Amino acid sequence: MSRVAIARINLQALRHNLSVVRNKAPESKVLAVIKANAYGHGLLEVAESLIAADAFAVAHFEEAISLRERFPDKTIVLLQGFSDEIELTLLLSQHIQPVIHCLSQIDLLEAFVEQNPDEILSVWLKVDTGMHRLGVSIDNFEDSWARLNTISGLHGNIKIMSHFANADIPEFEFNQVQSQLFHKVTSTLECEKSLANSAGLLSHEEYHYHWVRPGIMLYGVSPFNSISNKNNVSGFNLLPVMHLSSRIIAINKIKKGQVVGYGSCWQAPEDSVIAVVGIGYGDGYPRHIKESTPVLIDGQRYPIVGRVSMDMICVDLGNSTRCQMGDEVLLWGEGLPVEEIAEHASTIAYELLCQITARVKYVYENNTPITA
Repeated sequence: MSRVAIARINLQALRHNLSVVRNKAPESKVLAVIKANAYGHGLLEVAESLIAADAFAVAHFEEAISLRERFPDKTIVLLQGFSDEIELTLLLSQHIQPVIHCLSQIDLLEAFVEQNPDEILSVWLKVDTGMHRLGVSIDNFEDSWARLNTISGLHGNIKIMSHFANADIPEFEFNQVQSQLFHKVTSTLECEKSLANSAGLLSHEEYHYHWVRPGIMLYGVSPFNSISNKNNVSGFNLLPVMHLSSRIIAINKIKKGQVVGYGSCWQAPEDSVIAVVGIGYGDGYPRHIKESTPVLIDGQRYPIVGRVSMDMICVDLGNSTRCQMGDEVLLWGEGLPVEEIAEHASTIAYELLCQITARVKYVYENNTPITA
């Protein structure tokens, strides 16, 4: 049987979501975050559709190089920077802007420039305002800034960024602590600055600065920590980009008391019709999803029953006779938000989108009708 699991990527919705970013932060430039294969949507295809963004950001070296090969003139930022002289040399030769987040990187950069004094450079300096993951410490920030500004070819080409730890909870007090600290250490510096990710961009205008860094919202997903949050997707007019679907490959009638799936963990409370759908954890659908997680068939919700298998899930149709072999089954997308499925899986939408495997067929659609 040919692959029945399909991820349809609505590129028109992607461009629409970029316009939402522009409208929300009209005074800021947009650094579109397309790391992790564009959050599972396809790096180069997404980049083509987001070409109107002012720059692209990725986390891994290989993705930065792939983007440079396709887009020779685009500003590309490597969020994790470089780890050795070889990577630094290649990044600079490809005019990729690294993020400096530790003192050892400054050491490497100083040594490189000493050997290549005429090199024109552009970097971002990341300061740790409280997440304690990447970024030079507050204690080392002033010295790091001074050292970078003495490097030949770099003066005036340094931007500063930081990252929120809890922006997905807009009312979290530590967000203001980080924001105030970022303002305190950068307010006297004449350079471009960036603080807001998707959640920060949508929640507080004061976080916008010169650059905003939208990621998950570009794909039509709420950046906030709960689907029940009042600041949801519909409130911001975001449109889902990925529509994951499969098809019914078998329909079985079972009797009351019969069991379904591995472990015999679900028992039919009454006579029922079970649809077997061609998708499983081998395709990236979460194995530990809760029973009763909904799927959408012809606009009607039906619950998943039994365990998710490598290649299949089972769906309880009750006594419905409207579904047939070959019918399309929506796992998430328009009408069934991936955020809702993530809650059933006790995870976040980011993970679901990123873990789709190579068995799933990707179809890119430019002209799918969308409702704003």
